[in-house]
Amino acid sequence: MTAEMQGYTLTDRGTWLAYNSKLDLSLLYQGDKALFNPYQVILVNPERYPTINSKGAKAFSNWLVEDKGQKLINEFRLNGKQLFVANANETSS
Repeated sequence: MTAEMQGYTLTDRGTWLAYNSKLDLSLLYQGDKALFNPYQVILVNPERYPTINSKGAKAFSNWLVEDKGQKLINEFRLNGKQLFVANANETSS
């Protein structure tokens, strides 16, 4: 729609990387911390939901923030471009 109307749009990096070669659009702005869109894992309380795989969820959560998980997240590419920026080990100022 943005290309057809020669307009502007705000989109996530994954959508941009998936469609930018199919559309006549240009990237105007990226990288501002105000545009940061974090992904998070929230563990569900196993006492409240005893049938969930809480051990598996905890293992997955731990893997995401460990060095190997962070490295793989940073290395993931779509059309040769980095899709995600791992930041589990960053400290806030």
